[in-house]
Amino acid sequence: MKPTGFHCRAATLLLVLVLPGCAVGPDYHRPAAPKVALTAKPLPSATVAAGGVAQHFKPGADIPGDWWTLYHSKALDGLVKAALAHNPSLAAAQATLTQAEETVRADEGVLLPSLSGDLSTQRQKASAATAGKVGAYTLYNASFAVSYTFDLFGGARRAVESVAAQAHYQREQLEAAYLTLTTNIVTAAIHEASLKAQITATRQLIADEQQLLDILQAQVQAGGAAPAQLLQQQAQLAQQEATLPPLQSQEAQARNQLAAYAGAFPGDFHMADFALDDLHLPENVPVSLPSAIVAQRPDIRAAAAQLHEASANVGVADAQMLPRITLSAGIGHEALTTGSLFTPQTLIWNLAAGLTQPLFEGGTLNAKRKAALAALRGAAANYQGTVINAFQNVADVLAALQYDAAELKAADKARSAAAQSLKVTEAQYKLGAQPFSAVLTAETTYQSAVLTDVKAQATRLADTAALYQALGGGWWHRHDVAVSCCGIVP
Repeated sequence: MKPTGFHCRAATLLLVLVLPGCAVGPDYHRPAAPKVALTAKPLPSATVAAGGVAQHFKPGADIPGDWWTLYHSKALDGLVKAALAHNPSLAAAQATLTQAEETVRADEGVLLPSLSGDLSTQRQKASAATAGKVGAYTLYNASFAVSYTFDLFGGARRAVESVAAQAHYQREQLEAAYLTLTTNIVTAAIHEASLKAQITATRQLIADEQQLLDILQAQVQAGGAAPAQLLQQQAQLAQQEATLPPLQSQEAQARNQLAAYAGAFPGDFHMADFALDDLHLPENVPVSLPSAIVAQRPDIRAAAAQLHEASANVGVADAQMLPRITLSAGIGHEALTTGSLFTPQTLIWNLAAGLTQPLFEGGTLNAKRKAALAALRGAAANYQGTVINAFQNVADVLAALQYDAAELKAADKARSAAAQSLKVTEAQYKLGAQPFSAVLTAETTYQSAVLTDVKAQATRLADTAALYQALGGGWWHRHDVAVSCCGIVP
């Protein structure tokens, strides 16, 4: 049972000269994980097969710390490795964590007695009117002083607890930066690969439209086609050409973004280009339990650390309203010559005790306590909101993977049908049953289907990376930076 305020005061009277007493304020307990289902409808065992692959959901499966290696891309592995070593944002987060940890160590010193030594020489002259005929003299002093403020009500311990919670928050910020960086690299690589494939298909579409325009020009000159058809085709070609520069711009930007993630300047970045065919889709994907999601996600853990800090600050505010006892002592020697400095006759010492009790602060201390309680309520609400948003994020990605597979399956079907139509049209053209313009039209339809298929492939690959991020990214298996001493539960 938690001691009451009365018990604390009684302990103070009995142990005032022995040990610190009770810690006022609430003791922090992390909220329990919600006992809810991840999705409104039961999750199937697997998605539909698309692109020859069905993704299987594995409830309770663990997540590897290097989950991006599941894409089986050496170029991607190398880029992530370079980014982890050279990304400035990650280095800044690590430095901020180190600063917070050292601040905790510094603040822990308040729980221990302070000891100081003094060695001084002082030349002085007393007034002849008050000290007779004593002239100038030199005073030598060598002494030690010790002081200790009893943490009777745990205010200092709560303050250290608050600072430690801040360090815990910075730890989770580092994990979040790590997870965000690795996920962004994977999705940026997929995006670059998708853009390259889209550019290739778009260039083929432009070439097909140009060929069709050349045919129509010849037909118009021969009187076999109306000028309106030519103008329509010119507009169609111009529209298709207009879609290429934005894709090229996005590709260049994606490349520059990859360089920034790797901590390199665009002009110095020479990593290999990414292609969709080089990225393997993970077939078995984990689905963490709700309790595991709460324990794994850095954003939830960071919100828990803020809740812990707010809880400790209530104790700090409570302790500021209670008495504070300080003991101090000093011992040393003081003499007029160095030769006699450490003789028994030069010994000096002092003992002092002080009791400080706030009596009137104009309502400041009470207002600070109310502010701390309000901050605690706000942190609790923020934690609850973070958990809800996290579960939404996981549910969104799980739904997306199912629909991504269905979309890709439909895109594959359309691509296959367009390819078959092109094949039939080419055969008919060779037999003289179709004009060449029909072949080009079928080719245009096929390339449009290729574009749709490429986008669907990229979306499925990227959403798989988003799932690993939503589940926490396996940071507890990392070895580049030590994880918290208490495992994955703060």
